[in-house]
Amino acid sequence: MFKITNRIRKLRFEAQEMTQEQLAQKTGVTRQTIIALEAGKYLPSLHLAIRISRIFGKTVEEVFVLEPGDD
Repeated sequence: MFKITNRIRKLRFEAQEMTQEQLAQKTGVTRQTIIALEAGKYLPSLHLAIRISRIFGKTVEEVFVLEPGDD
């Protein structure tokens, strides 16, 4: 089994310490959604994943990483 992790928090800080609220506003979601994404408790829709990636000027694969799970 695989799991998806992300680098959103790291990318926010590399982007002049963008806040969760700022990212939420740019993507059209709530801050709670960004919190859940960063914590790995929520998987984004493809549409949201693409929007987040474009904000940071990265590919989806540079933001979201498919990793082997513990199974």
